[in-house]
Amino acid sequence: MKHAYLALSLATILNTPLVAFAAEKTQVKDSIEHIEVAGQVIKSQGLSVKNETIDGPFGDNLALQDIARSVTPISSELIEQLNITTLQDVLAVSPNTYSASGFGAPSLPTIRGQLGELFQDGTRRQAGNNGFGVPLSFNSVEQIDVIKGAPPVLFGSSQRNGGFVNLQSKVASTDESKGKASLSAGRWDQYSAQIDYTAPIIKDKVGFRVSYEHLDHGSYYDYSGTKSDSLFAALRILPDDKSTWDINFELYQVEFTDNAGINRPTQALIDDGLYITGQGVQANGSTVPAAGSIVSPTGQVNIDRSTVLTDPDNQNEATTYLIHSIYKRELSANASLKNITYFQHLQREEIAQNSFVEIIDGADTAQNRTELTYSWNDEQQTIFAFDVRYNKVLGYSQFTTEADLPIDLTGPLLNRRIPLTDAQKARLVELRPGVFVSPGAQYDIDNDGSGDFNLSDTTDSRSWQTGFAIQQNSDWTDKLHTSVGYRVDYYDVEARDPIAPQGQTAASDSINDTLQSGQLSFNYKLNADFTSYGAASYNEATSNSMAGGNVLGGGNVISAQNFATENTLVEFGLKYAPIDSDWYADGAVFSQRRSLRNRDGSNTGIRTTGFESQVFYDAYPYWLSAGYSYIDARYDNSASSQDSAQVADAFDNSRPDIIAGTGVGAPSFTPFAPSNSQVQGIPEQSFSFNGNYSITSKWQTGFSGLYTKSYPLDFLQTVKIRDQYTLNVNTSYAFTPSTKLRLDVNNITNQKNWRPVFEGGYFGATLAFPELPINAKLTLTHKF
Repeated sequence: MKHAYLALSLATILNTPLVAFAAEKTQVKDSIEHIEVAGQVIKSQGLSVKNETIDGPFGDNLALQDIARSVTPISSELIEQLNITTLQDVLAVSPNTYSASGFGAPSLPTIRGQLGELFQDGTRRQAGNNGFGVPLSFNSVEQIDVIKGAPPVLFGSSQRNGGFVNLQSKVASTDESKGKASLSAGRWDQYSAQIDYTAPIIKDKVGFRVSYEHLDHGSYYDYSGTKSDSLFAALRILPDDKSTWDINFELYQVEFTDNAGINRPTQALIDDGLYITGQGVQANGSTVPAAGSIVSPTGQVNIDRSTVLTDPDNQNEATTYLIHSIYKRELSANASLKNITYFQHLQREEIAQNSFVEIIDGADTAQNRTELTYSWNDEQQTIFAFDVRYNKVLGYSQFTTEADLPIDLTGPLLNRRIPLTDAQKARLVELRPGVFVSPGAQYDIDNDGSGDFNLSDTTDSRSWQTGFAIQQNSDWTDKLHTSVGYRVDYYDVEARDPIAPQGQTAASDSINDTLQSGQLSFNYKLNADFTSYGAASYNEATSNSMAGGNVLGGGNVISAQNFATENTLVEFGLKYAPIDSDWYADGAVFSQRRSLRNRDGSNTGIRTTGFESQVFYDAYPYWLSAGYSYIDARYDNSASSQDSAQVADAFDNSRPDIIAGTGVGAPSFTPFAPSNSQVQGIPEQSFSFNGNYSITSKWQTGFSGLYTKSYPLDFLQTVKIRDQYTLNVNTSYAFTPSTKLRLDVNNITNQKNWRPVFEGGYFGATLAFPELPINAKLTLTHKF
């Protein structure tokens, strides 16, 4: 607003001589020429997606309406306004991003019913194994771009293709010094602090930025919590007026909880909070949870929703550091160069009392991509990209003896613990005293023709991915724009067993393969306000295990099927972005076919069709947004599987007044024949809305809400999560232009909502995650 007033003042001053001169002319003229000076007040609060630019996926500095995809850019102002702290929170503003809980620590986004990829500054970050991995800190993030559909050719072949999130890192300032500090305190002893400061080292040449965040979060859930530290540092160098060089570094350390929610998700549990008691019993009489255990119900009680499958003696921590370098240079009037370099190191260790083990003893990923953009004329532009990515993973895993359904959560902690028997240990390998993991290959020690070991994701693997991409952007008329892209990636992969059983020669294998991808899109401006678009994409992707590693499959070889995942997208949309209005809206219809990696390493084809729309209004003192999504997600004549076929399999029929148990025993891994059934764990419809009103220049109040339609929790649709909603409110008061206090109250109506625990529905008949009850957080922010 101050710029508008400045322009008005200058214009008035500059026109004063003209007014005086015109006054003198009144003595000789009958009429006076009137000169009107008008100023336009800037009303935007930075809370609309309309004016944000997108860098990376399809080129640089692209306006939202010029991208032929469904996109939601979330600025730093919008991140603060919506209180976004995890990837799950993007659903508040971006349609079709509903996600499972990710065992309480989501590390990947969920977009259009499937896990998506996580990028930062245009390079793919290491992330979790099927969504379960290391929590994400937004300490380094300036903007979050949520993009639907497979990554474009510039980003290359990856693993997950429902969509992707590209995090744009904070950058250092070279012309001014500024900082921001914030402190927050919330229910259940949740405390956090962050300080962010940037300043020039050499004015207009070199600047630095440092941001530090500390979290010490207690939890509503039993035996849960998060403690983390993130240190981010950035350097911006401007060698000359034609180039920029941004270098940033982040060190992140976290201790967190693997939270599996509540087991035995009957309809009575979902609807009324009623939990069936009774510990499962093995055929030999043991009450240690194990496959095939059967529960004789002893009663039904109201369970406290904080009582979840956790254990105070579990160990779970991770450390990672990342380095990004982004160099841009204008080579000539027609050519520009961009080079992106990325390196990440990750170590993680979880040893749980229910016999689950995942240890990443070192995962290193390095990538370098060079992009050359050449404009042949004002209408034709070509982008060439050369990409090399290296990934090395040494990890150990063991999940074959877990058993959740037999556990009675209302009993003692001993009910949850699974000490391994000698027979189970014999099918594993001792990594260190008391810690048993699966070997990375299968061995037939007794020569009976079948393997003698349990396999999971243990591996020592290395992969080289070398890619070349070309993208042609064409402006055929003032209204019609097209983009065509093609990429080829060559993979060179090897994997070996890092912990072969004693006396066995470690198995190993290697594989080479070539994957291709292509895309085609158009934008057509119907008029100054409306742009229509269409996009088609074909993508061949990989199927990987933890930290992006590769495992040995059947026959102790790397399966060629891991490099044969085909994904397609067809999307049409309309975007409304008027220049002289405070509104923005878009809508898209889509059809995607893609593959989902199952827990056992196999792939399942899924086809989704749907519609999504978002609308924004941003004009002081109001801000409003709304999003709607419809998705029909079905297995594409493809097989699926679950931990158990249905929750009733865990129980006998001794208490038909409580449950009609089948007596099958659980867990009992169940494959389902190829079908076109609805994919479990995904609501067909969801609606989100957000708003903010400035009561005065200092005092603001806001709200947000989310509604999801009823959907099945398990494949057989024996249990459903009903229609549910969440309402949040917030208010803030600025004591000075620099100091603000904000109060957030989440789930203000204290709804007892649920989510799936795991992507893909594998635990749909076994687990359900209780969302948080009403809770509040107070945040003090000071800018300096």
